[in-house]
Amino acid sequence: MTSHPAAPSRRTLLRALAALPASAVLLGETPGLLGTALAAAPPNGSATRYTIVPFLNSDDGTVNVYQSDDATDFRLLRSSAYTPPANRIRDASVIRHTDGFYYVTYTTHTWQDPSTTIGFARSSDRVNWTFLYDYTVPVAGLSRAWAPEWFVDSDGSVSIIVSCSTANDEWIFTPYLLRAANSALTAWGSPVALSGIGANHIDTFIVKTGSTYHAFPKNETTKYIEYATASNLTGPYTIRRTGDWAGWGSYREGPALVRLDNGGWRIFFDGYGDGSYYYSDSYDTFATWSAPAALPAISGTARHFTVVKETVTGGPTLARNVTRSFRSANYSTRYWQQQSSLLNLPVVSAAGTTAEKQAATFTVVAGLADGSGCSFRDAAGNYLRHWDFRARFDPNDGTSTFAKDATFILRAGTASGSVRFESYNYPGRYLRHYAYQLRVERSDGTDLFRQDSSFVPVTAWA
Repeated sequence: MTSHPAAPSRRTLLRALAALPASAVLLGETPGLLGTALAAAPPNGSATRYTIVPFLNSDDGTVNVYQSDDATDFRLLRSSAYTPPANRIRDASVIRHTDGFYYVTYTTHTWQDPSTTIGFARSSDRVNWTFLYDYTVPVAGLSRAWAPEWFVDSDGSVSIIVSCSTANDEWIFTPYLLRAANSALTAWGSPVALSGIGANHIDTFIVKTGSTYHAFPKNETTKYIEYATASNLTGPYTIRRTGDWAGWGSYREGPALVRLDNGGWRIFFDGYGDGSYYYSDSYDTFATWSAPAALPAISGTARHFTVVKETVTGGPTLARNVTRSFRSANYSTRYWQQQSSLLNLPVVSAAGTTAEKQAATFTVVAGLADGSGCSFRDAAGNYLRHWDFRARFDPNDGTSTFAKDATFILRAGTASGSVRFESYNYPGRYLRHYAYQLRVERSDGTDLFRQDSSFVPVTAWA
């Protein structure tokens, strides 16, 4: 991983204590936020699309737009996609509203200056943006309004969570709720402070599961991201976890969560102390989390973002219950082949033996863990799965672990007609050849990795 110089947080620059904006958003199957995106693998011919609109570590006067099909490998869609007519743009939060437009709301001033407004812009295509208006947040004695974040509740109501400080203590922030008063998102109700989280918490990000609101605020004293719950959006919240409860470390801020295709939750956060942007996953309703990993490609470049997830047309297709062989997209004479139960990538040709051709032929079936994914069966009825991240074939033992190990989600490949196979239970890891062996490896965001993990389904050798 390339190291980057530590990026000091704003409060550190001013009073040795950083203060980044609050953020909150509900991510699930709410139409106003995610369109038709679900916590399941996309159907054949469809694709998952995650969009972020971050400001840059080097420039808070504009934002880039990035997209990803796996919430790991974000690729630039447009640089400098939106520059406001005046002031700055920081901490941009994005949704797709029920009118079909994408909206961003954002902090309008740099961290040093008083900032009593939040900005709004919209787009029909995520790359061409139109300024709408700046809104003065009506909090008495307001000094700063930072990081307005969209929140779409399960009843369809649209709100913004914004962190506000007052002139008597300009660096102590409290999260407030602004509820939209019309569907055009041009009028807002009176600010309501979220109770229970308390002052000196910032970057509060909220998701809702069932009837429970789960909040992830940053404690500005300890610099840890904490965890709280409530039965109402405005609280009162009870802080359940403090300190390094999730193993993310301190000097972390800007948390944002999104639901993955396999049903897990992914949190993104800014490791401003070391200049990296991280992600971590949970599968037990936020009780435990995977070790944080730096986002490839954009870590150290992108700052403070939220994520819109959608299901879109035009994704890869792969017929089920048919036999296929799989050719490497960047080594056109090499194919998947089972060798002593392991999956390798040798040269296969018409001159090969019948046994060699049979070992390079597989039946594609619906995914064992998710029918919209896919699994692969050899002639003996064994399934392709990963074990210690090595691709191999084993009999199905009927366990949920095996089903997940043997299920892969289709993603678009680099070459025409090619596909990539993402591990179902290790999102961001792909079947990839290295030294002509197939392993499930974590994406590093490079073109070489994408090429090494792209394969072309072709007529079966046998």
